[in-house]
Amino acid sequence: MRNSSFILIAIWLLWVSPFAAAQNDSTSFRIYGHAMMDAGYNFHQIHPDWKDVVRPSQLPAFKQQYGADGNIYYGVRQSKLGFESIVPNALGALRVIFEFELMGTGVDAGQTTFRLRHAYGELGQFGAGQYWSPFMDIDVFPNSIEYWGPSGMVFFRNIQFRWMPLQGEDKITLALERPGASADGGIYKDKIQLRDVDFRFPWPDFSAEFRKAFSWGYLELATMLRYIEWEDLDADDQINLSDKVIGWGLNLSSNLHFSSSTIGRFQFVYGKGIQNYMNDGGVDIGVALNPRSGSQPLKGVVQPVLGIVAFVDKQWNEQFSSSAGVSLLDIQHADAQAPDSYAQGQYALANLLYYPVDNVIVGLELQYGKRKNFSDGFSSDLLKIQCSFKYQFSAGLKG
Repeated sequence: MRNSSFILIAIWLLWVSPFAAAQNDSTSFRIYGHAMMDAGYNFHQIHPDWKDVVRPSQLPAFKQQYGADGNIYYGVRQSKLGFESIVPNALGALRVIFEFELMGTGVDAGQTTFRLRHAYGELGQFGAGQYWSPFMDIDVFPNSIEYWGPSGMVFFRNIQFRWMPLQGEDKITLALERPGASADGGIYKDKIQLRDVDFRFPWPDFSAEFRKAFSWGYLELATMLRYIEWEDLDADDQINLSDKVIGWGLNLSSNLHFSSSTIGRFQFVYGKGIQNYMNDGGVDIGVALNPRSGSQPLKGVVQPVLGIVAFVDKQWNEQFSSSAGVSLLDIQHADAQAPDSYAQGQYALANLLYYPVDNVIVGLELQYGKRKNFSDGFSSDLLKIQCSFKYQFSAGLKG
């Protein structure tokens, strides 16, 4: 991580926390996180940058793309460090979160490096910063040791301004989010199959969620609305690809308490042009043939996407738990997309976790992924087994 990040942490520890604590006797400050070591064996191939996760989009798009099958991996990239401060005042509690992990993405893909997760603050009903998008439901994520998570899940930390008029077990959240962002930290243009165009985002993405709690769990409905515009920069030809589209999505999710020790986690999402909000979502804007127009023979279109998550977490006793389930992501590509474009990702796992003492988890997990291409008939599979050791820590101060 660059030195500036460590300077920010030092400022937080040496100035912000003591100053805040002096202001109110009810102030709290907490340092938390975990050190985590993963070791596993990939029976098949995956992109080397993602050898320690299950991402169907990163499986081979053609035979032997990533060399020979069968590779061992070790890593500590799931390790995490966070800071949380809560300061009560006349307008409500001021809560600030500053959190990192070591999982490099984007330009740092495959690296063990500090990566920002959350930089977020909220006061009363209002919050601002980088945090979970209201379009996603983090409670759908299973109790697993695989880092990336279900391919068909909405999963995105985004920079946003949010209003939370209803908080608690029942909640309503409305947010204006940064447009043009990519879920894995990459470049947004990688999510759009158009070239020689300049993208414009004159409006923020709008997201909203409503959750209703019941004795058996909860039901949540979230929505997304976004505007994307682009301009053709190649002025030397007679073709003009400039255009604009509207993207939208609906996300229905739930936790069902089948018993005091068994929880079902479910999600169904459908939309158009929302792939960058998906956990492993592929391309938002694709290319369609438009033969009736001489000046615009190709047209950018929002691509429909379907995501499904179904997992069950079981706590056998105080020392053992298990999680098992499946997930599906399916993209309906436009007709001019490349035949080897990522069109479907399947994801599944089953595990046994052991809790020998407080704050220590040892896990063994069988993981599976499958990629299907758009139209060339090719598909590839991933089977892997992973063992992880997780050591959690948390220490706090109260004013």
